[in-house]
Amino acid sequence: MKMKKLTILFLLYIILIKPIYSAEYEVYKKIDLFGEVLEKINKEYVDEINQSESMDSAINGLLQSLDPYSAYMSPEVFNEMQTETSGKFGGLGIEVSMEAGVVKVISPIDDTPASKAGIKAGDYIVKIDDIQVQGKSLNEAVDLMRGPVGSGIELTVRRRGEKKALTFNIVREIIQIKSVKTDILKKNIGYIRLTSFNENSGKQIKKEIENFEKNNNLKSYILDLRNNPGGLLSQAISISDFFLNNGEIVSTKSRKASENRKWFAKQGDLINGKTLVVLINYGSASASEIVAGALKDHKRAILLGENSYGKGSVQSIIPLKNDGAIRLTVAKYYLPSGKSISEIGVSPDIEVGEESDDFKIKTETDSQLNYAIKLLNG
Repeated sequence: MKMKKLTILFLLYIILIKPIYSAEYEVYKKIDLFGEVLEKINKEYVDEINQSESMDSAINGLLQSLDPYSAYMSPEVFNEMQTETSGKFGGLGIEVSMEAGVVKVISPIDDTPASKAGIKAGDYIVKIDDIQVQGKSLNEAVDLMRGPVGSGIELTVRRRGEKKALTFNIVREIIQIKSVKTDILKKNIGYIRLTSFNENSGKQIKKEIENFEKNNNLKSYILDLRNNPGGLLSQAISISDFFLNNGEIVSTKSRKASENRKWFAKQGDLINGKTLVVLINYGSASASEIVAGALKDHKRAILLGENSYGKGSVQSIIPLKNDGAIRLTVAKYYLPSGKSISEIGVSPDIEVGEESDDFKIKTETDSQLNYAIKLLNG
């Protein structure tokens, strides 16, 4: 009887452990295979290769196979990224990701060389100067777009609805992001344009709203989030809270249940229940979608424009032993309704297409802004 129990326990051990062992064994086999392939390349490839760079490319390929936002940063790239967080950096002024081996524009930033040249959200950059982008990593493509301030660069892009590729000649500049612009439209509409969610965005908007509220003639507000590629989650939560009295703003769900979180609004609507219209388009991503989605779900705002981009994931920068880092997706955003933003985006209540890429305040050619003004003025 004792032997029978031992036999059963042994069989259970085999049943439970074998799948784990098999999975680990397969991984080790793949690692051996990778080493063999690298050795063959090193010995047989027509040109001599830099094995260190090949390994970096392999690591980056692994991360980019997960999603467009995960990537490897070499020590040099990681150091540059840390430098750029100061708010000033040289470049074109575009937020990009990788899709199907091509660089995709999430959004051009207002008043930057890319925006002025006519680059649009959703454009696919297929060539940088004379270099094909296909087959390069996102970091390699970004490095190609960097250069001395004042130097020129030619981008060849593919655009939805255009049969032929478009070419843009752009001069690199120091990028200085001014995240908040305001005005009073038609004497009674407070207009707030938010171009990114940086460390000071919430404070700037709060100050502008307080100034607006001293004007007793204001009856409504427009919050313009078009071509806003996102930024800090903390700022998205704060800015959503400015217009809500209570309720959930956003939640994150990750692989580890202990890291799942929810954020809620506190009492106090800064504009005291006045009508609010939020403008969104395909270039509205990440933090912009959190704000727009929360206000829509709570029926606090009317969303007008186009479906947003659909970047609803959280990336963490994880340092590595070699002084580099990986940018890894660790969670996804969920709206108060429970819907995910990832690859879906936020849909407007009123769909109005763009007739102009000129987002200057009060421009007569801005169909979406004009529609919002007419809506608010009845």
